[in-house]
Amino acid sequence: MAETTAIPQGYAEGAIRVLKGLEPVKQRPGMYTRTDHPLHIVQEVIDNAADEALAGFGRRIAVTLHADGSVSVEDDGRGIPHGLHPEEGAPVLELVFTRLHAGGKFDKGKGGAYSFSGGLHGVGVSVTNALARRLEVASHRDGHVATMAFEGGEVVQPLQRRPLAAGERRQGTTVRVWPDPRYFDRAELPRAELQHLLRSKAVLLPGVTVTLEDEAGGTRQTWQYKGGLADYLAQSLAAEPVVPLITGEGWAEAGHESFAEGEGAQWALAFTEDGPLVRESYVNLIPTPAGGTHESGLREGLFQAVRGFAELHALLPKGVRLLPEDVFARASFVLSAKVLDPQFQGQTKERLNSRDALRLVASFVRPALELWLHQHVEHGKRLAELAIRAAQSRQRAAQRVEKRKSSGVAVLPGKLTDCESRDLARNELFLVEGDSAGGSAKMGRDKTFQAVLPLRGKILNTWEVERERLFANAEVHDIAVAIGVDPHGPQEAADLSGLRYGKVCILSDADVDGAHIQVLLLTLFFRHFPRLIEAGHVFIARPPLYRVDVPARGKRPAAKFYALDDGELQALLDKVAQEGVARERCAISRFKGLGEMSAEQLWETTLNPDTRRLLPVRLGDRAAVEARLHQLMGKGEAAARRELLERWGDAVEVDV
Repeated sequence: MAETTAIPQGYAEGAIRVLKGLEPVKQRPGMYTRTDHPLHIVQEVIDNAADEALAGFGRRIAVTLHADGSVSVEDDGRGIPHGLHPEEGAPVLELVFTRLHAGGKFDKGKGGAYSFSGGLHGVGVSVTNALARRLEVASHRDGHVATMAFEGGEVVQPLQRRPLAAGERRQGTTVRVWPDPRYFDRAELPRAELQHLLRSKAVLLPGVTVTLEDEAGGTRQTWQYKGGLADYLAQSLAAEPVVPLITGEGWAEAGHESFAEGEGAQWALAFTEDGPLVRESYVNLIPTPAGGTHESGLREGLFQAVRGFAELHALLPKGVRLLPEDVFARASFVLSAKVLDPQFQGQTKERLNSRDALRLVASFVRPALELWLHQHVEHGKRLAELAIRAAQSRQRAAQRVEKRKSSGVAVLPGKLTDCESRDLARNELFLVEGDSAGGSAKMGRDKTFQAVLPLRGKILNTWEVERERLFANAEVHDIAVAIGVDPHGPQEAADLSGLRYGKVCILSDADVDGAHIQVLLLTLFFRHFPRLIEAGHVFIARPPLYRVDVPARGKRPAAKFYALDDGELQALLDKVAQEGVARERCAISRFKGLGEMSAEQLWETTLNPDTRRLLPVRLGDRAAVEARLHQLMGKGEAAARRELLERWGDAVEVDV
């Protein structure tokens, strides 16, 4: 009798739910904001006030912690427009707080409301509204004040507009928000983080007064910094710097061949021999505690300037080679970058991902620092000596942990293109799919610390392979010997003393076959090298699937962008469409595989530590992982895999 497949009950056209308005935020708040406490949704409002000051239209930001648990943010900027949107037919004030992709920051062309702002995710204060029990807004402009109120993201008081009363302030916006505790682990705002955020706004906006008032405690704090970044850094240092603070700035002028007018950075640098370091960075006034490409640009510019100075004055001892981390080891800094179109990692904007920001910051930092070093030769020598001591300390540590096999000499695989460095913490091994991709990786890598091992096709499924038979497979044998660790089980005390690379990175195509190779390699590591995963040595490189060439847009020159998958591609095209560039004007190239990427492209997108996306592999619930891998890789689990495909196959979009 022919076997029939049962259709799951309750799954039909009507079972498909389309989330509208602010529902996606309420369903998955963690995708849009931090959920440990409500500071980030309040920060969205503060950032909007700071953007007004950054654009030159405000001199005051006042935050009030009310006794009823609500928070209000008041500025003296231009005020949100009161009228109807010409296309949507709804009040602009309503759209700003109820639409995920509405705001003045999408318009970056000539005459746009904001040249520089905190990003283009397009969600902003609409997330604040979605996760608030109540939100009230008042906008003063054009001789009138307009008010609205929302509860749970829905309008409960439609727009009301009246003329300004005598003595009432002429312009600005006030937003009062009651965060909904259902969406957060704790309802209280972290006071120290809020104070730090407000103080940093005052630092980055010289002349702007920032206040914090606590109604319940009866306290009021005011910040205003006229000395800018240098004063702030000097006050924050715990130790005396070995050379005077170094400050500088650089901005692109109109007609710059690579960057838009106004893009650039300002910075303050200090070097100390001991004590904790102070490292703070901002993009368009948005704090980036996780750093990003603008910090990498500062490091690169500093490294190039100091290395050039040390070589010019013959300061480097024989056998000592300076690396960026040596020069940066004892550096404290405050960095404020302005980027016209910032791309952040995640909606919380804690890390800048814009690849061009590295080149932007480095191009201004390097010449300014070179000039400072040559004007202050004695200070430059002190700085070079500090970096040289860090390099010598690093090299001594690397020699102490130099690994050898028990025989004294490791016979490495012939296909392995090894790196020069012996520094375990810095070395990386890329397991690359295919010889052609391996060739691009070899040409594009940094040979000082990046090694490449090409794999011929898909490796053996090792889920049910006995350890004694592992080395019968040439690919598995080469991986084990290159890494320098013998196979072991989860309960064994594995010897990692022979480990040759701090990072073992799986690099495969961004398609279905590449995903399969990833699973096969992860199966190998989970089953036979679990201590590598537990110790944090295994990573997955994320090469892009698409390259998009976008023509010049207003102030911005032509640019190239990369997208990991179809979702990122669509988001990128939607964004440039908001900027007035039609899809057909964008040249979209799809990489059929790593072998199609040039060495330069592979370095820029996947190998360069400053601009790549590298995912660490972490072990969660071991039993759950083992059960799922057994279902996927076990020889006797065909029926379970079929059931999995029948249940979820239609929910997966694959490019076969």
